[in-house]
This record gives sequence, structure tokens and C-alpha cells, in this order.
Amino acid sequence: MPSNASKHRGDRTHGRGKKAGRGHGKRGGHGNAGLHKHKFIWTLKYDRDHFGRRGFKRPQGQVAHPSTFNISDLELHLDSLREHNLATVAAGRIVIDLRAMGVDKLLGAGIPSKKYHVKVEAASASAVEKIQSAGGMVELGEAPASETVIEE
Repeated sequence: MPSNASKHRGDRTHGRGKKAGRGHGKRGGHGNAGLHKHKFIWTLKYDRDHFGRRGFKRPQGQVAHPSTFNISDLELHLDSLREHNLATVAAGRIVIDLRAMGVDKLLGAGIPSKKYHVKVEAASASAVEKIQSAGGMVELGEAPASETVIEE
């Protein structure tokens, strides 16, 4: 009696179809194939959160993007601030109104070389310390209602 192998000599698949004779055949696809169909029970048991979205992303129009300014920026842009009348000299200090520029917070990167009187809504602790150690002062708080904010 001939064996199955000898019956199928010259035949590509030896009677097993296209995929069944290979190592990974008849599994219903590889990877995530069939997770919504024939592998759905596996999905329910072991990976329930595989499909669908999770979490929440706030609309970018509602996310606050505070405008910041460093002490080094004060030093760098002092001439242009004077040109736009945002920096004046009073009582031996350079008075800079960052609120009028629309700046929300003063940050402490840089070293002040002059005495500054800075008006700003908020400032970091290091910025206040550096300005005060140089003989200046920082005035915190919102701008009065009569002042207008200049957007650049």
C-alpha cells in the first residue's frame, strides 16, 4: 500500500491545502487579526481594554499658556522696552511694567546687573530673590483696570 507522501509526489501541498502544512497554518491569522471575530472570546478574557479610546484631552483653546519673561530677557531687551515706553527710570531704579506687555510671570534665569522695579502678576521665588539682592524690587499683582494690555 502506498504512503500518503508517495501519493502526493509532485503535488505542491500534499493534500493539505495552501497553509495547513506550514508551521503557523490554520490559526486564523497572526497578531491581532480576528480580535473582533473568531478570537473575540480571547479578547474578552485577556485584553478587555484593547479597543476604544481612553482618557480625555482638553481642548487647546481652554488650556492656559502663560506668557513668561526671564531676568536675562530684561537685560537683553532693555533698549527696546525703553523705546516702547515700557521701561522708565524713577528713584534710581529702572521701572519695567511687564503687565502692560501681557507677561504673566517673571522667571529667575539670568543675573540682574541693574536695579529694577518690576511690575508683574506673578514671579518665581528665585526671580524675586535675585532682583532684591541687586537692590531692586518686584511688585506682584494684577494690573489696575485702567491699564491696557498690549499684545505683540
